[in-house]
Amino acid sequence: MIVKRLENETKTALGIIIPDNAAEKPDQGEVLAVGPGKRNDKGEFVALNVQVGDRVLFGKYSGQAVKVDGQELLVMREEDLFAVVEK
Repeated sequence: MIVKRLENETKTALGIIIPDNAAEKPDQGEVLAVGPGKRNDKGEFVALNVQVGDRVLFGKYSGQAVKVDGQELLVMREEDLFAVVEK
């Protein structure tokens, strides 16, 4: 699947602005595309449980980063996801 990272807040709840170099990589993203799934031991496709448009949680270093049209995207497997936040 292809995931676009969502930007973190640049301000805390108390109004303190976090500089870019101190901010961590966001661990949430939006699913932009999904494949047909993966094959099981019998060779049959097992469909993914995520859909295009889902908001997901993943590890900070999950997936493989690629640039497409100047935009950084992540290519990852469903096993790399922790949860679906919004459908």
